[in-house]
Amino acid sequence: MQSQLPFYPDQASNFAPSVDSLMTFLILVSVFFSLAITAAIVIFFFKFHRKSKNEIGVPIHGDMRLEVLWIVVPAILSLAMFGWGAAVYVDFRHAPLDTLDIYVVGKQWMWKVQQPNGRREINELHVPVGRDVKLVLASEDVIHDFFVPAFRVKMDVVPGHYNTMWFRPTKAGHYEFFCSQYCGTNHAVMGGWVTVMEPSEYAAWLSGSTGGDANPVTTGEKLFAEKACSTCHLSNGTGRAPSLNGVYGGTVRLADGSTVTADEAYIRESILLSNAKIVAGYQPLMPSFQGQLTEEDIMSLTAYIKSLQSQPVPATGAGVIAPGKK
Repeated sequence: MQSQLPFYPDQASNFAPSVDSLMTFLILVSVFFSLAITAAIVIFFFKFHRKSKNEIGVPIHGDMRLEVLWIVVPAILSLAMFGWGAAVYVDFRHAPLDTLDIYVVGKQWMWKVQQPNGRREINELHVPVGRDVKLVLASEDVIHDFFVPAFRVKMDVVPGHYNTMWFRPTKAGHYEFFCSQYCGTNHAVMGGWVTVMEPSEYAAWLSGSTGGDANPVTTGEKLFAEKACSTCHLSNGTGRAPSLNGVYGGTVRLADGSTVTADEAYIRESILLSNAKIVAGYQPLMPSFQGQLTEEDIMSLTAYIKSLQSQPVPATGAGVIAPGKK
């Protein structure tokens, strides 16, 4: 049985101090105005209540100073709240380039995690302290939500779509994570633990993976061959489909003249809905793999395509305008 969520979780990530500071500011402003308005109501009730049955109050025609005050002050406070919150949100949504990418799949009612070397975990997540970590989140069934209170981060996990979130653990320890989106009968028990380790301990733990944990790049390369992708996506760019060398993270020109960034979501869509975005200079010949691949298969293929980022981009063929950064 999971322990109860503490009233005030530890601050264990780079986002925790900024989120807590913003929350403290919001609470203090709310408490101040709640007390001030309540006090004004009570004071005015006793000071200005009707003293006799036929008493008539003095007409008041307004005060421009008060009008300006209760428009300007709330406006300044509201903009401060918005600006502060927007700064935290923008930082949360823009991950650094050198992240440790870990895949997480939500499923009623469990979390399946795959480390970069292929080591798999169920309802557990091991990460090194002080390292920028990016979670690539997907769902096999319904909408879930991955929430780590101690890190002050959460993100919806949506079927048919990749979402990502990043954080930098700042303190070693064990921290609970939860599904914070109602997802069915056993939603309340869909959780686990994040174990934040020293980098050397994490490296030792990662190297101790068993033979059953296949490297996702190796698995993806095998799937790439099994599904006959290699017959069209030739590395030299002379095939019937564009070369995938250097495509991940790059800018791709499409047949309709628009461009798109080749991230995890683009790769996933191209695998499952092959005709959704046709690369300029190529025909829509690729079959759809919708229903033929699991989320783990797609993640392995994505890992393999990402591994081609360091390969030279061929001069022939169309597609990649700007290769991804290595």
